[in-house]
Amino acid sequence: MSTQAESKPWTVPALAEAKHDGRKLVMLTCYDNSFARILDANGVDLVLVGDSLGMVVQGHDSTLPVSVEAMVYHTRIVGRGLRHALLVSDLPFQSDATPERALDASVQLLQAGAEMVKLEGASANKLEVIRYLAERDIPVCAHLGLTPQSVLKFGGYKVQGREEKAAAKLRADARAVEEAGAQLLVLECVPTSLAAAITADLSIPTIGIGAGPGCDGQVLVLHDLLGLDTGHRKPKFVKDFLAEGGSVAGAVRAYAQAVRDGSFPDQAHSYA
Repeated sequence: MSTQAESKPWTVPALAEAKHDGRKLVMLTCYDNSFARILDANGVDLVLVGDSLGMVVQGHDSTLPVSVEAMVYHTRIVGRGLRHALLVSDLPFQSDATPERALDASVQLLQAGAEMVKLEGASANKLEVIRYLAERDIPVCAHLGLTPQSVLKFGGYKVQGREEKAAAKLRADARAVEEAGAQLLVLECVPTSLAAAITADLSIPTIGIGAGPGCDGQVLVLHDLLGLDTGHRKPKFVKDFLAEGGSVAGAVRAYAQAVRDGSFPDQAHSYA
């Protein structure tokens, strides 16, 4: 467990300090109070109330059916369990379609306990939304690569940025979201070398999921970390830490340690 997590709560400025100091950030998703307390007590720096709850909690085939109301509910109950970890909440599908809608949803999430909101993509519209929120003192985490809310456009859950043109666009998009005011960036399902290059490009921290060990931190879906069967195919980057941790708390500690010492993700859990 990090001394930072033990001594005082994480803040948004502390994320940039961690990148500067070379300290890996540990992030997990969470959807209820009991697990929130376990994550908070066992070395997790950031907790994400992800719209992945649509798939792992609500039983949907994608994140698209998740509502703002559901996100607010889960944010509120997770937030009550945290003392040290920074709470990030997703803006669900189309709640960020306009700056005004994004502001309304973000205010609800922050009033429920979130300290940062996450949104997907780097289109001109999304960059406008990021700027609009940042100008109103709402911390934003961007999300590039495989963006699950775009699964219909992508035609499935596929690795992004393997071709030279696509890789160049991802690097440009990453710089654009930082310039728009994002203070954190999640990179999902991109080749290891590309994620490392993007991480080097930026002054804000990157959090990888299926993006190799070169990011400034890692995130997994809690249910995947615990080896729970959610009825969906497990992607390559998933590792069952419960098998080696022996308990839920032990699994979280094992994951946190593996992220910090660089042993996770390894080549077997990354994309070339």
